[in-house]
Amino acid sequence: MKYTNITTIKDFIITGFPGLPPEYYGAVSVLLLLVFLAIVVGNGFISAVIMCERSLHKPTYLIFFHLAMTDIAFCIVTLPKIIARYWWNDMISSFGACFTQMYFVHALGAIHSLILLIMALDRFVAIWFPFRYSIAITNKTVSIACCLCWVATFIRMMGIVLHASTLPYCNLNIITQCYCDHLSITQLGCGENVKYVKTVALINAMVSLLVPLGFIIFSYLSIILAVLKMSHTENRHKVMSTCAPQIFITCLYYVPRCFVYLSNYLGFRLGTDARIVIIMMYSLIPAVVNPVIYCFKTKGIKEALIQRFKNRKVSIAIQIDRK
Repeated sequence: MKYTNITTIKDFIITGFPGLPPEYYGAVSVLLLLVFLAIVVGNGFISAVIMCERSLHKPTYLIFFHLAMTDIAFCIVTLPKIIARYWWNDMISSFGACFTQMYFVHALGAIHSLILLIMALDRFVAIWFPFRYSIAITNKTVSIACCLCWVATFIRMMGIVLHASTLPYCNLNIITQCYCDHLSITQLGCGENVKYVKTVALINAMVSLLVPLGFIIFSYLSIILAVLKMSHTENRHKVMSTCAPQIFITCLYYVPRCFVYLSNYLGFRLGTDARIVIIMMYSLIPAVVNPVIYCFKTKGIKEALIQRFKNRKVSIAIQIDRK
């Protein structure tokens, strides 16, 4: 096939789940809408609780706040279009809109990874250097670190997206995915530079994923080692109850991604529909589950919610007595 060096397509067609029968389109769109509402409402609720409760204005909860913001943003960037695809059969995404979505998808994923790194660092310092924790880890330092993650990643991802946009897109415009991502778009490119663009993006993705993951593993292994050295069972329980929710949140984010990457590396090829389902699950399930973990497994948030509920009951009882 002969390719030109000029982009001739003006939009992309997002297929979603290619093997899904039309009679299930309505059910899938409703399911995705419920997931969208669960993510926005759940993470929005946690964010509001952290902002409104002064007792939660601490470094750990500021990190949770930024994680919730990335989950909400990712949901808003990805789900409306795929819901529209199955609700109104709106499959077309303009060239610019698709690249914009790709930009935010990869930027938000990298930001989430870096914030998980900050969360692991927070626990590492708290366990190994408890007397320096209040000096090294403050609201100001955590806020600056999280904001730098957002700003630096948005700048870095701009280069990756602009690099992909230099490719000519000549003939194919069908994206077998639920949203526009780098791999789905660049494999539709033509010309001699496609492999180079993919290689640069792959290296960037591995750095974004593996560098934070390496330190996170080191941090939590160090914490487990510190727990094993503790003589008092009560102290062990206290440390693990503090770290367990964060370890679980981290595993939800990384384990499925590593499974997909390793399966490809080991030559285990997943079917198109299975691959898309797994990608959607590891992209969305953590965002749905995280608010539940924050509420029921994080002591500070749980106590703040219980106290707020008790105060509300007392206020209602006083109002009834006055009447």
